[in-house]
Amino acid sequence: MMLLSKSDYLLYLKHPAWLWLKKHDKERLPHIDDNTQAVFDAGNLFEGYAEKHFENGVRLGFTDYASYLALPEQTLEALLGGVKTIFQARFLAGQITCICDVIDVVADKTFDLYEIKSSTSAKPEHIIDLAFQVKVIEESGFKVRNVFVIHVNNGYVRNGDIDPKEFSIISDVTDKVRAKEEFTASKLDEALSTMQLSEVPGLSPSLAGNGAFGEWLEIYKSLNDLPEDTIYDLCGLNASKVGAFESAGISTLQEIPDDYKLTPKQALQVQAAKLDQQLILSEPIREFLSHLEFPLYFLDYETLGGIVPAFDGLKPYQQVPFQYSLHIIDSPDADLRHEEYLHREATNPCEQLSSSLRNHIGDKGTVIVWNESFEKKCNSLLGEIVTDQTEFLNQVNDRIVDLMIPFAKGWFVDKRFCGSASIKNVLPVIAPHLSYKTLGIQEGASAQRLWTQSVIDGKDHIDKEVLFADLIEYCKLDTLAMVEAFNVLRKI
Repeated sequence: MMLLSKSDYLLYLKHPAWLWLKKHDKERLPHIDDNTQAVFDAGNLFEGYAEKHFENGVRLGFTDYASYLALPEQTLEALLGGVKTIFQARFLAGQITCICDVIDVVADKTFDLYEIKSSTSAKPEHIIDLAFQVKVIEESGFKVRNVFVIHVNNGYVRNGDIDPKEFSIISDVTDKVRAKEEFTASKLDEALSTMQLSEVPGLSPSLAGNGAFGEWLEIYKSLNDLPEDTIYDLCGLNASKVGAFESAGISTLQEIPDDYKLTPKQALQVQAAKLDQQLILSEPIREFLSHLEFPLYFLDYETLGGIVPAFDGLKPYQQVPFQYSLHIIDSPDADLRHEEYLHREATNPCEQLSSSLRNHIGDKGTVIVWNESFEKKCNSLLGEIVTDQTEFLNQVNDRIVDLMIPFAKGWFVDKRFCGSASIKNVLPVIAPHLSYKTLGIQEGASAQRLWTQSVIDGKDHIDKEVLFADLIEYCKLDTLAMVEAFNVLRKI
């Protein structure tokens, strides 16, 4: 008998075909990569802290498929044995099953149900998740009294060892979960029917739901050998717009009528595709560049950040720089030079990094970044922690100019940007001789994960010297990419 688990049900709500493929052809779906696994591991770490709210809890769980199958029986045995709090209990009712983070017995066959989430609040998708669990539990012959989400307290500031109870917050979501009963019953029937289909249901991104449009769009592209300039490359898409295009028989950007209602950014992308050329507005670019003052400092940070603050004085999820790359052009005709800093010890990097940056950035000149909100936030945090550098870091923020602006505002449009102003989309087009694909580290999530695992967690399977060399090359390419973008704009 094919079972529908909680994760299966949530996949169905994201897209019916997602559930079917998992059950019948899962090799066509993306595999979990190391960065995604690190997110799961961080959630499991928070789970351990959240469980400290309960004394004398008994953990069941499973280690292999055989122990997974035995889990419902073990759950019943624990309840009959008088266990009051169970972590990872499993319930089975017909074809539906779920594993619960925490059940707390409050009366005969009656529980309070808790879901542990590593977000900073109880979210709508958590309500849907819990409504499914309540359905399974109550169809198993038990009752649920109250329902809660235990989530991260984003106001918590570390001071010494983590205080598990201060680190998390318990939010009562009982009424919201109960309000989903009718919805859950209806969608359960649909999911069970979809699971039994002999062929995969429609793959169109227009059928994506539950906030999963972007995720499914990428899967859809991987499942289909699509040509260039399809409607699925249009920026700012949503399910309804895709549905409208498909219903009208529009499959490419060139087929979109000139009078079709589009956002300004979409309209520019479509125009560039139809003309098959770059769209460049030289006057606003010239005006933008005229405000830059030499020396020019091209700055990029790599940061640590996670659920559990690594050092005293930090909050959950705060992004703390451990590395920077700085390319410098001292005058219009000067040669490019490079400075850098990489923290290599399991200590708070803020003071040493700030001091190094102070030595490398003079009191005059424009500091150029890509997506200024991130670097400015990093500087503000550094200034709060390293108080003798606060004035300098505030001054750096006052001098920051965002090089993404000409691309984000549509002064430079190429259809191959796919409407994105991300450096990862822009660089391959304007500087194809530079590539992240040849690097040992190719994006920021891996940089953060690997540095944290090696330096903070002390995992010995990572060669630190190789890692440090890879980090330096990756961060260096980020600022070199900005220099290339600046040179392209300057030529215009």
